[in-house]
Amino acid sequence: QRGTMDPWEALDTDLRNIGIITGNAETGAAAADDVAERLEALRALPAPEGRPTIFLVDSTSDTILSSGSFGGPQGIIDAAGARSATEDVADTWTSVSWERLAAEDPDMIAFVDYGEQTVDDKIAALKAHPASRDLKAVRENRFVNLPYGMWVSSPLNIDAAETIRAVLEKHGLAPETGLTPQLDVTELQLGGNDWL
Repeated sequence: QRGTMDPWEALDTDLRNIGIITGNAETGAAAADDVAERLEALRALPAPEGRPTIFLVDSTSDTILSSGSFGGPQGIIDAAGARSATEDVADTWTSVSWERLAAEDPDMIAFVDYGEQTVDDKIAALKAHPASRDLKAVRENRFVNLPYGMWVSSPLNIDAAETIRAVLEKHGLAPETGLTPQLDVTELQLGGNDWL
């Protein structure tokens, strides 16, 4: 049943269980411990004054595919010190309306990088749609683009959270801490590396 476990608790449980099942209990536990330590450090950073809102865009069509409170992105965005615009949607990956995006007027928009619709396609759709073209995040190009594997439950979730926090700081949406994410996503072969 979806939504029965906090995303970070689910990841910790999965890493430890996978280690046990594959006969690599120590490796699984070490990976889980590393995520837990980095998560604790991230959560200890100074909190933004009034959590900035992030709207996650997986893809666009007549609706927007996003993620609700039961998905990994909820934990990632929370850990970064922000608020997910769809935190009240009791689902994992789900469609929401363009009007929902307009009503939220997020401080930043995050993209899931994969598939045929590129980040540039998604940005073009946001800049053209009457519901989103005048939103502050769209006008000011406050975007972050991360690969699919960083958004779904995996050890890369902590890298996503660190990156989101660093981008919030870059845009003045969180206190400057000098955080350097352990994974340099600019080295990845992504479309839209300018959107970091």
